[in-house]
Amino acid sequence: MSYLREPSPLAPAMTAPITRRTLQAPIGAAGRGLHSGAEVNLRLVPAAAETGIVFHRTDLDVKIPARYDAVADTRLCTLIAQGQARVGTIEHLMAALSAAGIDDLVVEVDAPELPVFDGSAAPFLFLIESAGIALQAGRRPQVQVLRPVRVEHEGAFAELRPHQPGGQGFDISLSIAFSAAAIGAQAYHFQLSAAGFADEIATARTFAMAGEIEALRQAGLARGGSLANAVVVDGARILNPEGLRFNDEFVRHKLLDVIGDLALAGAPIWGRFLGNRTGHALNNRLLRTLFADQANYRLAAPAAREPERSAA
Repeated sequence: MSYLREPSPLAPAMTAPITRRTLQAPIGAAGRGLHSGAEVNLRLVPAAAETGIVFHRTDLDVKIPARYDAVADTRLCTLIAQGQARVGTIEHLMAALSAAGIDDLVVEVDAPELPVFDGSAAPFLFLIESAGIALQAGRRPQVQVLRPVRVEHEGAFAELRPHQPGGQGFDISLSIAFSAAAIGAQAYHFQLSAAGFADEIATARTFAMAGEIEALRQAGLARGGSLANAVVVDGARILNPEGLRFNDEFVRHKLLDVIGDLALAGAPIWGRFLGNRTGHALNNRLLRTLFADQANYRLAAPAAREPERSAA
């Protein structure tokens, strides 16, 4: 059974069946929502081939496909919706699922936001690896970028380009710039892979400026935020007693967000991403622009996929 909406740019079937991935067994966890501050129960449930990634609000019994065209809000997180049912802060889980190559999964959640855990994707990756990965037959198209697609806003941009000769997979180059001296200008280049994501990207935490936290809370956001789940920056100072996990943790986390947001393409992207000061809104606009014109992309079955990474 598939929960993909119709019509879908991913609807045409591929002619060559290839291996898809789900989890070996269900696995659950509980935590607090970053913005709502509410307690959340989360469960990752294996799904049949070609289900895709589907969020199930168990308290409302509403299913929402993890798709770019289901995104309803991009203020400080990526939020998808189906009618009145909403699920926010999905980007960290989506990044972990993308890196692990999970194609089919039902994400059960009983609140309008996923748990933030420590503010990174590492806890989600731990759940995936603890449950184990199961292979199943099915068609797994890639979204191959055929020509440059770019969106911009006030000097920030996000762009997808075709691979140069010999290029493969999903290649990401990102730069950021903040006035806070503790961040400044940073850049990072990353070729998406399961092992690379675990080593370089997954543990990078979300961050906030100390001077903005009270305003966020008055706006009903960041109610569950703390030094346990976010890096807090005050000018040249990092307020977290343990400091940073990487000297450039900020750009690594923004790159994590790119991976999670673009996982809402509904299939792996084959091409290059270039971004400068991009965020959830631009990332989503980029996917909407890509799929708005069929000349921008094609769907194809890959010749091979990355070797298995132990997950047990």
